[in-house]
Amino acid sequence: MQGRIQAILGIDAGTTSVKTVAFALDGTILADAKSSVRIHRDDDGRAEVDMTLVWQAAAATITEVVHELGDTDVIAIGVTGQGDGAWLVDSDLHPMRPAALWLDGRANARLADWLEDGRAATVNDITGSPLFAGALPLLVDELQETGALDNDRLGYHLNCKDWLRWNLTGIVATDPSEASRTYLDTAVGAYSDELLRALSHERLRNALPPVQPPESVGGTLLPQVAEQLGLPAGIPVAIGLVDTAAAGVGLGAIGDGQGYAILGTTGFIGVNHPSRTEVRTRESIVLFTGRGSQVLESMAPMTGTPNLDWVRDTLGLTHEHWAAVELQADVVPPGSGGVIYLPYGAPSGERAPFFDPAASAGWLGMSITTTPAQLLRSVYEGLAYALTECLDMLGLDGDLLVCGGGSESNLLCSVLADVSGRSIIRQQAPEVGARGAATLALLAGEHASSLEDAVHMLAPASSTFTPSRERAEIYRDAYTTFIETRDALRPVWPQLRALRERSTALAVSTEYPKSEPPRPAPSHPTRSTHVHQGGSL
Repeated sequence: MQGRIQAILGIDAGTTSVKTVAFALDGTILADAKSSVRIHRDDDGRAEVDMTLVWQAAAATITEVVHELGDTDVIAIGVTGQGDGAWLVDSDLHPMRPAALWLDGRANARLADWLEDGRAATVNDITGSPLFAGALPLLVDELQETGALDNDRLGYHLNCKDWLRWNLTGIVATDPSEASRTYLDTAVGAYSDELLRALSHERLRNALPPVQPPESVGGTLLPQVAEQLGLPAGIPVAIGLVDTAAAGVGLGAIGDGQGYAILGTTGFIGVNHPSRTEVRTRESIVLFTGRGSQVLESMAPMTGTPNLDWVRDTLGLTHEHWAAVELQADVVPPGSGGVIYLPYGAPSGERAPFFDPAASAGWLGMSITTTPAQLLRSVYEGLAYALTECLDMLGLDGDLLVCGGGSESNLLCSVLADVSGRSIIRQQAPEVGARGAATLALLAGEHASSLEDAVHMLAPASSTFTPSRERAEIYRDAYTTFIETRDALRPVWPQLRALRERSTALAVSTEYPKSEPPRPAPSHPTRSTHVHQGGSL
């Protein structure tokens, strides 16, 4: 008689949706479900979400997956999710208010003050990471000052995944990667009383959840919740990691010196270091992984796949399948006929490996002989140059593991291999965040002997793109030209941004009568025959 199928659930709560994925013990995806979550925005920069609705979305996806699994035993559950923000609950563990998300911008003015008075530098010194408006320490002060936070009622700050796990198990806890974005000293892996004092946040010490290893058990499924979800009670739920760190586990990038990239709407590049002392810059995000003294140093550039969507539309290829679009670029020789594309197309500018809100995209090196295919290929190359700069700054020496929508492009992976001089290894399955959460749950449930064993058990197939020596030589010079050209233009970016804003404002303010739209100039002069026959204008 054949035994029942066993499955691990991986829950991934992103910014706008929650996914639950069921994995077999060989890594095969058995079932998945997704539910959207609405973000509430306001003119003051706030970006919030109803915490109860996030849990309800997670519960709905779990229920749907369990129903689809049918006669299958769920043996462990893992959770990951978006990081940062302020997810505040009272002493009874009820949400005090909507969660302020990582992209909340209402504390921008406060951030400027902290940058000026040295508090931001103190945060950087201790956590290893720069501050931004959506970080917990800034949001706490902002919410208190505006009366949106009652200190007397505050129980805990629970990160997104920690809030979901509390609903599953009733246990309050977090992991080192999430805590790294609050008050954790990433050099030692513990909350810093020094930082709390420097920010006058001593009152928050009791609101910080205990830090536990990511692969440890963060409670078991409560009976009443299990009944609601259609699962047996007592299933172990792993502590987990924040989504960017969980993706590394899902890709198998867990060892010192290993690096990975998420090629999506924005980018993410991370490299593991043995300890905080190996961190390369003060501009990168540093997360304590919970694997010895190891830290993950990462950058999140804005140079993502929207550049490719834009160039496809701009060249009139909107309705072409991506395979046909890439074929046009693939036949163009490396270097795109001398055209360099600066991929800083995000309206908000760039944030890594440098910060410049005025950063702008642009083509350079064109002539009247430049072809659309060369323009197209130059965008792929521009993305590869920008990503390579991050890899170089983070000190990645070996292969690069990649995932995300952009990694589905064979051309982008191939060009990135040639430009960076590194082999690019692409995972052939989706949902790396949920896979990372499930991998940790596999270990927490004692179904694997080590994290390496758990990664191997759930690892999907992959494909490798190796650099070409001939193309790499061409790109070596082109990469240098890219950096020098970009840096030469940076001083005029603010002027270009100001011109863009003035031009946009003029376009909005200029209105033509609806009954008489502007008329195009006649295609020929009125007396064109006489003029041209006379040989003069």
